[in-house]
Amino acid sequence: MITSIIPVRKGSQRVKNKNKNAFAGSSLLEIKISQMLKLQKWNKINEIIVTSDDDDMLEIASNMGVSTHKRDEYYASSEATNSEFFENLSELDTINNYIMYSPVTSPLISFETYNEVIVMFRNNPSNIVTVSPVKHHLWLDGNPLNYSIDQSPNSQDLPDIYSINYGISIISKSDMYKFKNVVTRTPNFVVLDEIEGVDIDTELDFQVAEILYNKIND
Repeated sequence: MITSIIPVRKGSQRVKNKNKNAFAGSSLLEIKISQMLKLQKWNKINEIIVTSDDDDMLEIASNMGVSTHKRDEYYASSEATNSEFFENLSELDTINNYIMYSPVTSPLISFETYNEVIVMFRNNPSNIVTVSPVKHHLWLDGNPLNYSIDQSPNSQDLPDIYSINYGISIISKSDMYKFKNVVTRTPNFVVLDEIEGVDIDTELDFQVAEILYNKIND
């Protein structure tokens, strides 16, 4: 049993009201709910819950026929750490054994990719996390992180480093509580391409994602 959790909150730090602002003739929240409803229709997931501190977004979710959870203000604030948020999320009584964390900020993931990840999970029920490859010359604390200055490789030959894009994360409810995260110590990574891996975090991300979304769905 897989529960898709869609987390949205009032206070967006970088893009004001990005979750419910107009996006490609809809909104990021409505698009994500629609994606999840399609998965549910095809029996890929069992339940959809939108968790938010925003009554307007909870009303949108209810009108679209999915379950809602009114999030405590603290866990929707910038004061709460990600670990606190995930621990709190894992304690919801209505969640099934497995959680698919489904943020609205990844609107470009296709039905085919969702299906591929869910089939992979059903064949081997373990933690699955989508990632994006990072092929850049990285520095940390004044030193190169992934190469030597005197032996600088071409970017495509750099070590395989991945960033977690949080597009799709499937984890057991017990592991989310244990690790206070959507990632365990032994995750299975699924690499997304540049388009599907887009994660909206800034105003520029929002605008670029909308252009790409309109082009893909034209």
